[in-house]
Parts: sequence; C-alpha cells; structure tokens
Amino acid sequence: MDTIKLKSVIESLLLANGEPLGIKRIAEMLELPNADVRQAVKDLMEDYELRQGGIRIVEIANGFQLRTPVENGAFVKMLNASKPFKFSRAALETLSIIAYRQPITRSDVEYLRGVDSGGVLKTLLEKHLVRILGKKDVPGRPIIYGTSPQFLELFGLKDLSQLPPLKEVGALEEETPLPLPEKQPMTELSPSKG
Repeated sequence: MDTIKLKSVIESLLLANGEPLGIKRIAEMLELPNADVRQAVKDLMEDYELRQGGIRIVEIANGFQLRTPVENGAFVKMLNASKPFKFSRAALETLSIIAYRQPITRSDVEYLRGVDSGGVLKTLLEKHLVRILGKKDVPGRPIIYGTSPQFLELFGLKDLSQLPPLKEVGALEEETPLPLPEKQPMTELSPSKG
C-alpha cells in the first residue's frame, strides 16, 4: 500500500472508530509493520498541523484520535449545548486519589478521604472513569481499582505520566502511614469494557 493510500485508510479508521486507536491495532488490521503505520500517523499529524484546520490528530489514552483544537472548544460547546457532566467534590476527591495512588482498594480510598466512598466509587465505575484491575492478594481479597482509558480521554492525557504533579505529595505521605507500593500483588480478572 502506498503512503498516500495508507494515510487515507488510517484517517478513515480514526474517524470511524470514535475512540483512540493504537498503532499496534491499526498495523494488525492492515497487516503492516508498526513502523510503517507509526510513520504514516506522524505524517498525518504534521499534515493536520500545517493545515491549521478544525481537526487534529492527537495522541491520547495510548492511541490516536481525531479531535478539535482546544481553541475551538467554545464553539463546539455551543453546538453541543447539552449539560456537561459535573463532578461533585466527593467524585473529584475519589477520582484524584485513585489516579495518583492506583492500584488502590476501596478501604484505602475511604481511609484517605475519611468517609464512605462506596456510592461515589459506584458512580465512577458507571461513568467508566474507574475500572476494576483485580483483587489484592491479602485476606478478604479486596478489589483493586485504577483509572480507565476513558479517564485519560476525558482529561486529555496521553498516559498517567501526564498527570500534574501533586504539590503536597510530601505532606500527604507524612499524614498517610499506609504503605501503598506502585504495584500490589493481584489476580487478574477477565477483561471487561470500562
């Protein structure tokens, strides 16, 4: 497949999918090397940037997606005048704790917040912003939670390394005697959407 045709096909796939699409998945569908697809996506991104139009290809949530430029956001909001999802303070606190401390159990979230978080956690699961990662390998086998690809997409993040740094990390860790290592032993659950 020549470069022009490849770029055209990739552009169509990104438009039709609606969700971020990774290089590996595109390469598998087209039966092409990852490097060829990666170069075609890079070329497409440059084409869109040079054109300075109303659509860009953005690397987000471990994939690529067609998006409008940030500077056009106010106009797009006028078109989509529906009421946007608003986070309650409890939802933002819970989501922040999960994002920065994942993988994490419900009891650890509740310890850090100081209140029951079951209802908020359920809402975040229903909105597909949080997902179940597995079960902690301790007595009782509590469920371990983490953020989802939809979380990355909603907040416009390529991956978790793009989360803004916590200014009070030192203070938070001094207050919190919980040892929460980056990777906790867990058993994988069968993959589920969300």
